[in-house]
Amino acid sequence: MKRFSKAFLFYVLSTLIVVIWMIPFIVAFFTSFKTMDEIFMLRNFWSPPRNWTIENFKIAWTEGRMQRYFLNTFLVTSISVLATLFLSSLSAFALSWYNFKLKTVILVIFVAGMLIPFQMLLIPVYRFSLATGLYDSLMGVILFHVAFQIGFCTFFLRNFMVTIPTSLFEAAKIDGANPFVIYSKIIMPLVTPAVAALSILEFTWIWNDYLWSLILLQSDSKKTVTIGLTALQGQWISSWNVIAAGALLAAIVPVTVFLIFQRYFIEGLTLGSVKG
Repeated sequence: MKRFSKAFLFYVLSTLIVVIWMIPFIVAFFTSFKTMDEIFMLRNFWSPPRNWTIENFKIAWTEGRMQRYFLNTFLVTSISVLATLFLSSLSAFALSWYNFKLKTVILVIFVAGMLIPFQMLLIPVYRFSLATGLYDSLMGVILFHVAFQIGFCTFFLRNFMVTIPTSLFEAAKIDGANPFVIYSKIIMPLVTPAVAALSILEFTWIWNDYLWSLILLQSDSKKTVTIGLTALQGQWISSWNVIAAGALLAAIVPVTVFLIFQRYFIEGLTLGSVKG
């Protein structure tokens, strides 16, 4: 009976937490399908729309220029994630399997870079982007994303690579395999779940980034989704339904990516938790 009570309490509290967490999403979902007349007349944000309409999504997508912001964000996110994972996997491979001078120092630098608040670097990054011509360009945003994410990714992947038995690495060297063959044919397939989990995290973080896009981008044609939502709030500040529709459009991609690849995400997080 005591065990049943604990289980019942656990599920009740878990359900309550999920419901509370879902309340803003439910309100935004219902609001995005309502007309402004219905919103002002009923003043009931919790109720489903009486007359469902997708006109708000059309306005946000076309007049709110969300389609352009989506393209910019997709380019920035996809290139940044691929470049970050490739470079960090190479550095993690070197830090895991090779002994060289300053190896520990380099690892400490990677870890220390994760601890620096990004807000402290706003002015230096802004001035550097102006001096190098990277300001107001998507390439500049991509390069800064790669630079600031590579430390965490290297630390993350190295922790998985060091759990691989050294006998595999040594056997490949004895058979005459060069370092890149060992990296691409042996090490990377073994850490694929970790790379998949990391790619989902990085995709979500970079897609939802607001800080660096705000600092490094100025032209409206180069804005990302998060910056585009602020512009949408400025133009349609009293149109809550259009703003809610734009917010849902911005959330569709990361939510879809997570739902599709959640199995790999869980596998990556639990990799190495059970031995034998």
